[in-house]
Amino acid sequence: MVRGRKRPGSNTREFFLYKKGEINVRKLSAVLLSCTMAFGVLAAGCSTNDTAAPGNKDTGQTKQEQKAKILIYNNQEEPTSLDPPIGFDERSYDILTNLMEGLTRLGKDQDPEPAMAKEWKISDDKKKYTFILRDGVKWSNGEPVTAQDFEYAWKRMLDPKTAPPSPAAFLAYVIEGAEAFNSGKGKAEDVKVKAIDEKTLEVTLAKPASYFLNMVANPALFPVHKKTVEGNKNWAAESSTYVSNGPFKMSEWKHDNEIKMVKNEAYWDAANVKLDGVTWKMVGELGTEYQMYQTGELHATTNVPPDLSDQLFAENKVKVENGAGTYFYRFNIKKEPFDNVNIRKAFNLAIDRQKIVDLINKRQEKPATGFVSYGFKDPAGGDFRDVSGELLKFNAEEAKQLLQKGMQEKGYTKLPEVTLVYNDSSTHPKIAQAMQEMYKEVLGVEVKLVTKEWKVLQDEQKKGQLMLARSSFLPDFADPINFLEGFQTGNSMNRTGWSNAQYDKLIQDAYNEADDAKRYQMMHEAEKILMNEAPIIPLYYYNKAYLQSDKVEGIVRHPFGYIDFKWADMK
Repeated sequence: MVRGRKRPGSNTREFFLYKKGEINVRKLSAVLLSCTMAFGVLAAGCSTNDTAAPGNKDTGQTKQEQKAKILIYNNQEEPTSLDPPIGFDERSYDILTNLMEGLTRLGKDQDPEPAMAKEWKISDDKKKYTFILRDGVKWSNGEPVTAQDFEYAWKRMLDPKTAPPSPAAFLAYVIEGAEAFNSGKGKAEDVKVKAIDEKTLEVTLAKPASYFLNMVANPALFPVHKKTVEGNKNWAAESSTYVSNGPFKMSEWKHDNEIKMVKNEAYWDAANVKLDGVTWKMVGELGTEYQMYQTGELHATTNVPPDLSDQLFAENKVKVENGAGTYFYRFNIKKEPFDNVNIRKAFNLAIDRQKIVDLINKRQEKPATGFVSYGFKDPAGGDFRDVSGELLKFNAEEAKQLLQKGMQEKGYTKLPEVTLVYNDSSTHPKIAQAMQEMYKEVLGVEVKLVTKEWKVLQDEQKKGQLMLARSSFLPDFADPINFLEGFQTGNSMNRTGWSNAQYDKLIQDAYNEADDAKRYQMMHEAEKILMNEAPIIPLYYYNKAYLQSDKVEGIVRHPFGYIDFKWADMK
């Protein structure tokens, strides 16, 4: 996934003024104020005397479309990929969750429920899982979903020869033989995933994992239709070739514009799917999204426009739900000047996260005090975040001292040019501008801002081509280890160049530890190392603040998963 937002009517400029010795961001104030004024003009120019509730107005649909229960939602942008193990991000996973289904599915209460598997047995040592598939489960092309489809899909995800390689492969490392195969040191037949027959899948773990049933609900572990995949390498790129097994199936895909889904009548639980279809728009700008919601072109928003946040919260129009995940930036520690830990720490401490969530986002998020977000309870009932404590805090004086120390260690008289890269949608530009201004005011460092398309940014970040770039993390299952495992040496999700043997050992020990209390202590120690070494800049923890038409009910927004329309309905 309260956030101490600014009160309605407070003065933006005054709010940004700091006491002596603190950051002064008057220029940032001007930027935000001008954006607020511009948005106000836009909102006024688009106003109407029509008093119909948002999401209920005429959208220009045909009478047949209006009669059908078609939910219209915004995906913000084109999914990276709808090939389950490849599209490892929220924009892809939200869509995949509704097109596909795994052995389990996260239910309305967030717990894993039987899905493609009707039941399972767990061995006494908690390492062997035997899943029994439902009778009559089918792909959207009418062919049966089998245990072999799961075995093929998981081994394909792990296969180092799969092109492109799956960024999600590490999720399966809990399975015996999986890591060795994925790293090129083992064979596919040594991966302990085996279809005993068409209805029975046997999985043996390398070590007990209490989160395994939750994890197999993740889109990366969905099955795929072998004939389709092997018959067309671009099978997941067009609606005409896409084969799925979930509540909905794809009927149309206008790239960078919209995806249309219709109810999948072949789905095993089709009787409980109330919608006739879902249309996913791809609009990145929050102001545009809000206007579409106001005119009935969307039935819900993904977010709340910061410029109207105070008003909308005051009018009780905003719905807020718990979320999990962290908005952050990654350093590339192979590039100067961020190959120096003190310079990285200086850039971390120079950021006032509270100002970002209060004055830019305005969605009541909590500023980051470490990398792991709230929402993970230890055996004693304590929240991981609270127990771990405040590992990050704005401190202008210490930031200045660390920068000077780092520059002396590097022999710098002047810091090399720093380039910060972000994608131009939502509030990302404003956050980048705020960071730029804070670095100038606190550290005296001029930071160059560069914007890139999200796909390009991700690709270049993976290749180690960026110095300092935006990133985000949404957990794949409900355990702190999922946040921390990605920063192990050589992990595909690391993308910083950082490596620490003690950290790696703590993560591996946590994997192998059956005692949850000891395991949590290991994870606390690991997070402290991560924050002290500072290969990343955590900014805030996600929540889910949105607007939704009163016509819509039953949407499930998982704190540890993605948006699910299986149970959604329209009045």
